[in-house]
Amino acid sequence: MTDADRPRTERGQATAEYALVMLAAAALAGLLLAWAAGTDGIGRLLDAVMESLIGRTT
Repeated sequence: MTDADRPRTERGQATAEYALVMLAAAALAGLLLAWAAGTDGIGRLLDAVMESLIGRTT
């Protein structure tokens, strides 16, 4: 179905849904970053990754 075949009320619906999904993803990423920064989660995650990499190389 092309855009011209859709009823006028449905045009732009996919764009609006895409925008809402992107907004929700950005909000979730912001909350995750705020939590990680407040709890030292990023540092612990990077420490765990580095320990895992060092453990595999030795």
